[in-house]
Amino acid sequence: MAEKSIGRVVKYFSKAGAAAIELERENLKIGDTVVFRGHTTDFTQTIDSMQVDNQPIEEAKPGDSVGIKVSERVRPHDEVLKVIPD
Repeated sequence: MAEKSIGRVVKYFSKAGAAAIELERENLKIGDTVVFRGHTTDFTQTIDSMQVDNQPIEEAKPGDSVGIKVSERVRPHDEVLKVIPD
């Protein structure tokens, strides 16, 4: 499966287990699979929930800053890649 860079992690909230990400290209929606990759980060997960300004959303577009639940710790500047099914 191919991967396409769609944004970067801006901040990690350890108590909430969530990350703020800035989408630079491509839409992101519930059910999409993403990869978080950085110096010490490398894991894949499916997007279960997203928020903008503490309001749940189904889809985000480039330029949006969204909060998503993450299964592992991420760090600022980690790359976010969308898995593109073959």
